Amino acid sequence: MDWDKLRIFHAVADAGSLTHAGDALRLSQSAVSRQIRALEESLNTTLFHRHARGLILTEQGELLFDATSSMAKRLDAAAARIRDSEEEVFGELRVTTTTGFGTLWLAPRLPKLYETYPDLKIDLMLEERVLDLPMREADVAIRMKEPSQADLVRKRLMGVRMRLYASPSYLKTHGEPLSIEDMAKHRLICQNPRSAQVQAGL
Repeated sequence: MDWDKLRIFHAVADAGSLTHAGDALRLSQSAVSRQIRALEESLNTTLFHRHARGLILTEQGELLFDATSSMAKRLDAAAARIRDSEEEVFGELRVTTTTGFGTLWLAPRLPKLYETYPDLKIDLMLEERVLDLPMREADVAIRMKEPSQADLVRKRLMGVRMRLYASPSYLKTHGEPLSIEDMAKHRLICQNPRSAQVQAGL
């Protein structure tokens, strides 16, 4: 059944007039009349009695109007739920990050997030492997490096300050670096840039 014809039928039945229905739908009276005639032909029945005072539904028209009224209410309710859902936070969100960041920083903050959004469920996926967001392996990734996929939405979460530390005995033996260039002369304990954690953006 043609949904557009049903929409026009409902407007005519509600208004009791082709002209008023046409005004509401921004259609000409002749266009509305053609659609009603086509609907009656497809159903092989008469939906309206034509009177000088307007249109009156037949018994078959009443049955169809009951159905379209129910459909209209359900559509209005669905539209309202959709509008409300845009303002609500609920459902499952799969978040991937490294084990260290997820354990030490993110996980302790989840209880406060759940207090604010009780209908939200976080599926925390802690691993060093970079998951493929376009392939729906996760919904959100928190990393400390730019993603390789160009079509992802990027949001800056926070800044991280990196510092260098040395023991007093080391500085006494090797001296204190005064510039970045001095660092090349010192013994550094740091992560391998080719390690899984660094590649994942820890």
